[in-house]
Amino acid sequence: MNDWLTHRARATPDSTALVAADTGREWDYAELDAAVERTAGRLAALGVTAGDHLGVLLPSRVVYVRLVHAAMRLGATLVPLSDRLTATELADQIETADLTALVCGAETEARAVEAAGGVPAASVDDPESGGVASLSAAEPVAFDPASWEHDDPLAMLFTSGTTGAPKAVVLTAGNVFHSAVASAFRLGVAPDDRWLVALSLYHMGGLAPLYRSALYGTAVVLRTSFDPGGTADDVGAYGATGISLVPTMLRRMLDSRGTLSDSLRFVLLGGAPAPRSLVRRCRDYSVPVCPTYGMTETASQIATASPGEAFEFEGTVGRPLLWTDLAVVGDEGDEVAPGEIGEFVVSGATVSPGYYGNPEATADAFGPRGLRTGDVGYRDEAGRVYVLGRIDDRIITGGENVDPGEVAEALRDCPGVAEAAVVGLPDDEWGERVAALVVRDDPDLTADAVEAHCRERLAGYKLPRTIAFEEGELPRTASGTVERPAVRERIVSLVEAREADGEDGVAEADTADGVAAAAESGETNGEDGEDVESGEDGDGEESGEDVESVEDGDGEDGREIGGDGSGPEGGNRGGDPDANRDGAGRIDEGDDAIADEGATGGDDSADEGDDGNTDESDDGPEPSSTE
Repeated sequence: MNDWLTHRARATPDSTALVAADTGREWDYAELDAAVERTAGRLAALGVTAGDHLGVLLPSRVVYVRLVHAAMRLGATLVPLSDRLTATELADQIETADLTALVCGAETEARAVEAAGGVPAASVDDPESGGVASLSAAEPVAFDPASWEHDDPLAMLFTSGTTGAPKAVVLTAGNVFHSAVASAFRLGVAPDDRWLVALSLYHMGGLAPLYRSALYGTAVVLRTSFDPGGTADDVGAYGATGISLVPTMLRRMLDSRGTLSDSLRFVLLGGAPAPRSLVRRCRDYSVPVCPTYGMTETASQIATASPGEAFEFEGTVGRPLLWTDLAVVGDEGDEVAPGEIGEFVVSGATVSPGYYGNPEATADAFGPRGLRTGDVGYRDEAGRVYVLGRIDDRIITGGENVDPGEVAEALRDCPGVAEAAVVGLPDDEWGERVAALVVRDDPDLTADAVEAHCRERLAGYKLPRTIAFEEGELPRTASGTVERPAVRERIVSLVEAREADGEDGVAEADTADGVAAAAESGETNGEDGEDVESGEDGDGEESGEDVESVEDGDGEDGREIGGDGSGPEGGNRGGDPDANRDGAGRIDEGDDAIADEGATGGDDSADEGDDGNTDESDDGPEPSSTE
């Protein structure tokens, strides 16, 4: 088959293909196809050919859309690079991906030149460096359009884990094609659909709609950057029927405008767990939210919930998509029963063949059942998926495994808690202690109230022993996931601030030291899954924050106390899983003129321990007091 845009332009040439949100200019498929043909001819004139690895280092701009399709037309593998990275970081990725050519723009040229080494670079704008070519000055040459098979590498995207060197995920044409089809079966497709893209195009969540819309014959509305109010306004202004967001983005849009246009059919919400309060807010304001679980390694979605499913079964990300098999496996590799926590292993037509040039990482990630995601959670009796967190986020306290996602969900369910993150901190006696960073929406909420709430829902050893209150937002990565090293650092700073203010210090002298040791150690927990843009940093402000620790209570902490049965994201897990499982990211011309005018810059995704402690108390470390 030829590139998908070629087929689409033949089938529906007059249908709208692309809308620039900042100007309102539209291109139909015939116009976009002609512009892509010129872009591909200029790339060919600069030596790009089938089998090459074409890097793109640009913010979201119309020219980026043309480059995506031109690479496929030439048979080159697209390698989107983050325009947020430093030259040093980019150099590592350029080397890892074996780039043949690198496309940059005025915003990124200096970093591209520094990072590219011997890789030829070209700018979509007027080059300022002598060694950078200008595509608009290149006369298009004739080329033979590529013919694609499903196993051919279409793109390579870098994961953005919080630990280790990012890996280049190979996605084949078949991976992306099958993902598009499976998504269409889950979300539906209508001829007048318009997918508003507010995510960076180096992320799968931003890139996927470009490929999918060409396959569907629908339109992309492209924003150059994310801002909450403007993005919310664009939904209505352009009649967007779909949008992909991370929870922080959606929350800010709702904070800015209250609700979203009723033109929307779906809000594909991924990149991080969706707080139950946010899903309820969507329900109350008729926002058709579709919580989803996906990874770069699976070309986006693995499982997606419908709005009705999300509202009825809080915390679920729905069932796996067509052609995707998801198994929940225990430590021994055997599939576990519904309701039991284990690691997600996925297989199917959307799953990447592996990591480019990294056979060791590929071998580590894939087993007999498929891709070991590193994510933990469970499925209910009806097959719905609930995501709890990452295996490498597990806390081991007194020999017991504690899943931070389970504890965080119990915290989020507490009245007065807006957000929460849970980490392990060093503890001399127990190895680690459970600690929480909490964002309140009730300023009167106390640590004692939080502890009492959790005590009814969690076994004693799972209870957070240090609770720090953050005024602002949780620290997050570019993907919207909680940045656990930063969480540890925030807890350190909050503890130290209280002590410096002369307030009651930590009762046990080693507690603050242990927290500091955790921050200084650089201990991190990575996440290699799908990565989508959050729009801004989520660091909280320094003033007015508080840290409290819970006093030891007299409750019977040794026993498992059942929760309300509504699941890990939208419900509480008690000790008895069976009692709690009833459902309940210039090689072309301008952006504004898609032909040959000069380009303009754009604005700017844990098993519980079953063995009891041998100590007489299974509560874990004693709580510290800063009140």
